[in-house]
Amino acid sequence: MITAKMKEYGTEEIHFCYDAKTGLNAIIAIHSSALGPPTGGTRIVNYANDEDALFDVLRLSRGMTNKNAVAGLNYGGAKGVIICDPAKVTDELLLAYARFVDGLGGKFTTGEDVNMTEDYVRTMATVTKYMAGVSGEGRGGDPSPYTSRGVFRGLQAGAKLRWGSDDVAGKTVAVQGLGKVGYGLCEWLHKHGAKLIVTDINQAAIDNAVAEFGATAVKPEEILFVDCDIFAPNAMGAIIKAEDVPKFKFEIICGGANNVLVNDAAGDAIQAANIMYLPDYVVNAGGVISIVLEIERKHTDELCNEMVDKIYQNVIDVLTFAKEQGIPNYLAADKYAAKIVDDKRK
Repeated sequence: MITAKMKEYGTEEIHFCYDAKTGLNAIIAIHSSALGPPTGGTRIVNYANDEDALFDVLRLSRGMTNKNAVAGLNYGGAKGVIICDPAKVTDELLLAYARFVDGLGGKFTTGEDVNMTEDYVRTMATVTKYMAGVSGEGRGGDPSPYTSRGVFRGLQAGAKLRWGSDDVAGKTVAVQGLGKVGYGLCEWLHKHGAKLIVTDINQAAIDNAVAEFGATAVKPEEILFVDCDIFAPNAMGAIIKAEDVPKFKFEIICGGANNVLVNDAAGDAIQAANIMYLPDYVVNAGGVISIVLEIERKHTDELCNEMVDKIYQNVIDVLTFAKEQGIPNYLAADKYAAKIVDDKRK
């Protein structure tokens, strides 16, 4: 079953990590080293079972290869997942995971992702140098602000293609998830005059968004179906289902979450409904750009922002390619990235 999954996703290596003392249960998937040393974040999620964790890490690592390719980064794709209740994370567990990362000898450099904080990365960096996302000289620290910036720039490009202007003033954006990336996106949108509808499982985050941005709050189960111009998913993936598409009241999907389409059928249904999907790994590449600059010890805000702002043009290039090929946006992004990887491999 494992080999079949590796063939299905094109994955080079899978490492299952278990530590009896700390109870660490983790999976590291190295999807491709064709572009260069694999890199990608590690997330901490209390998955229902190991099969769900494997499914997630395989999709995420493949997405990292595509993300790095479209962003023009000479790094391969990989991802790590720690199967654990985020409220029960200990330093000992983090250090156990870091020792597994270190044992790969540079095959995998990682950093922040869902529920993984800069403090956690700093702790793990005490036992391995293959960690990024720590503040300091030549380092970028928390990459989420760059992710938020990139999502906003991608959203602007989508607006330009859809409505002829990248000015989002007066547009209504439904933001799902008010973590670091989602809240940062709200800051950008509010600054540029957009109206916000928000939701999260954290009531404090909702209250802050309402107070700071004048946002309208809705229940988590309502956010997909509100009347808005743009839907911005910034929580977990696999939320867009083909059967729900007829109930959607937005024209663009653009957010920081990975793998928001449940399957290809969802992408096809969106295309048929004339909803513009901006492929997630194209718009949310700001974080990995920051990480790569940190790995190379040449991170500055100026350089990172300059590279992140290129996401605007990347979106236009991918969607133009989709139109030329006559294929859905999600498929165009995969083909666009695959050509870059294949050319590099050859």
